[in-house]
Amino acid sequence: MKFQTTEIPGVFLVEAEPHADERGFFSRLYCPEEFSAAGIDFSPVQTSLSRSVHRHTLRGMHYQDALQDEAKLVHVTRGAIYEVIVDVRRESPMFGRWAAFDLDARSLRAVYVPEGCAHGFLTLEPETDVLYQINRMYVPGFARGYRWNDPALDIRWPAEPAIISDVDRFWPDFSAHDHSGRS
Repeated sequence: MKFQTTEIPGVFLVEAEPHADERGFFSRLYCPEEFSAAGIDFSPVQTSLSRSVHRHTLRGMHYQDALQDEAKLVHVTRGAIYEVIVDVRRESPMFGRWAAFDLDARSLRAVYVPEGCAHGFLTLEPETDVLYQINRMYVPGFARGYRWNDPALDIRWPAEPAIISDVDRFWPDFSAHDHSGRS
């Protein structure tokens, strides 16, 4: 695997290195030794899948409260997404800044999202599946989020969402959150 640093500390673009032959290919998507060698302390304990039927479905911007913070590795197994990560760590030099990545099933690229970052995505193709490997079990009641179109974040999405849940539509603005508890 290849690990590319990004402008947000702790966020990595992870590129798989498939081994191809006449049957297709085989590729490792996660290896604890390779992640450790890249300086990433990540041991997933939960794997989740989201399926979005329609193009331009928006999910996000999500994170877990600091008491149940999660790190995750985000892969697209079918279709394509525009993945956005926002740094919500108060002490980070990139606090309140965002980075975006085009991820699709063909490239086998993934994004590692560290604890203290919110993430969300817009599907770019219909029938898109996103696989999450997460470092801790989900604990209900700690889910938090920011409004996807908050002017303070000024995220430049490639298209207007066609489908968005009421929960995601009505998250509060970034400035409305108390970030003092972030680690």
